Amino acid sequence: MMNLIPTRESLLSRLRDYADDESWSVFFRTYWRMLYEVALRSGLREDEAQEAVQETVIAVARKMPGFRYDPSIGSFKGWLLQIARRRIVDQFRKRTSRSADGGSRAPADDSTRAEPPPEPAGCEFEAIWDQEWEKSLLAAAIERVKRQVSPEQYQLYDLYVLQRWSVAKVARELGVSLGRVYLAKHRVGRLLKKEIARLAASGEPVR
Repeated sequence: MMNLIPTRESLLSRLRDYADDESWSVFFRTYWRMLYEVALRSGLREDEAQEAVQETVIAVARKMPGFRYDPSIGSFKGWLLQIARRRIVDQFRKRTSRSADGGSRAPADDSTRAEPPPEPAGCEFEAIWDQEWEKSLLAAAIERVKRQVSPEQYQLYDLYVLQRWSVAKVARELGVSLGRVYLAKHRVGRLLKKEIARLAASGEPVR
């Protein structure tokens, strides 16, 4: 699950065409939430995080005409990480600059002005990035598994495994036997593992 979120090589090729709106829409849907969560966890405010996402996508668009996907040189995950980190650092610098210039976002009382959080350190940022990357991969796999099982089976799995209810509580609240809870855990869990492995191996975008 710590492998990169798969991105189909053909999609990356199509992104070299800036006018390919459909491919860029797929790319944005695939990565915007992860980029946004990474920016927030790095210490940015919501508006700053949104701007960091926009600037990251713009930076990717500018670099795509010369981009060539070669896993032997480096992963797409690492390439995108470096772009996102620079855009997040830019937001911290803008915040510092606004405070120094007495910008509109700076508090009127200097004595109560909080210092901006430090720029994310390399190892800390990479840890955040890996965690959010893993969450995005898991979320994509879950969405695909939901389409393969009944709503009841997924609900049983969600409450027992993801929400960590006791098996007795799940059975009682949903009015089912303990055996059905265990069966849902086994079936959905098996499908989820297969879907994660398939996503990691197929090179398909996750959204």
